[in-house]
Amino acid sequence: MKQLISTAALVTSMLVGIGAAHAEWPKDRPIEMIVAFAPGGGTDVMNRTLAPYIEKELGAKITILNRPGASGEIAYTAMTQAKPDGYTLSSLNTPGYLTMQMDRKVRFDPKKICPVARIVEDPGSFIVQANSEFNSLKDLVAYAKANPGKVTIGTTGLGTDEHLALLQLEKSAGVDLTAVTFNGANEARTALLGGHVMAIGINVGELMGGDHSAFKSLGQFADQRAVIAPDLPTAKEQGYDVIVSSERGIAMNCDVPEAIRSKYSDAVKKALDNPEFQEKAKQQSLALSYRSSEEWNKEMPARAERLGEIWKLVKEQK
Repeated sequence: MKQLISTAALVTSMLVGIGAAHAEWPKDRPIEMIVAFAPGGGTDVMNRTLAPYIEKELGAKITILNRPGASGEIAYTAMTQAKPDGYTLSSLNTPGYLTMQMDRKVRFDPKKICPVARIVEDPGSFIVQANSEFNSLKDLVAYAKANPGKVTIGTTGLGTDEHLALLQLEKSAGVDLTAVTFNGANEARTALLGGHVMAIGINVGELMGGDHSAFKSLGQFADQRAVIAPDLPTAKEQGYDVIVSSERGIAMNCDVPEAIRSKYSDAVKKALDNPEFQEKAKQQSLALSYRSSEEWNKEMPARAERLGEIWKLVKEQK
């Protein structure tokens, strides 16, 4: 009996110690946020803008590390290989995160990716140079029909939202478009300005944020016009069945204690509610749409199912 009591006391002591360690997180050590895309893109700008406000809530420094490439696979792999102690996070972007798993055997274990908080849901768009002859998706489609394969559209990788938009437009309009891959939205914008591609896929929030006078959008790929772009017609309004949006949020290794993941998710929500941050988000046209870890996890299967239907278009090309 004494031995049982002693063992029980030891277990209780260990659990209390573990709970205390979780409560103390984060200690005087920086949290590393791995961003899956290059500097200057929507995911990078969002995280850099939000980080100081999360730092205030947690009392810890957040260091941004860009690891672009493979539609986010490099970042997800690095995050899942790091020690699961809550000090290494990564951005999490759909549809790329989901579609890459439909396309190939990824280098990370999806079961180790736990969504922590969704921050933005931003409809896609195709943009061109401000002086382009194209003023609408109808103009682009007309040119593509007359010049099969000649319309080049920049994307940030296979299975990303802009790539899926391209495939949907091809099917809906009966045209042949050529995808050109870049490591991030900033790189794609540079290529567009240089005349290396005719158009690029970009989210509405990315276009509206900052000085966008050098570009114009041909339409947005939303069910209804987004609040941040009420004057921009949808693809459906122009006669094309194209609906796709980008979710941007944060993920941790599922082996990180739930108490830590929940604490970070709560800190994100408080940061998003900060009036000062909301003003900056408005200036940058961030399409804020918070989801907690639990809420986002529940929505993932339905989103994956919808994307699976679109992904069949990719297979038809192979």
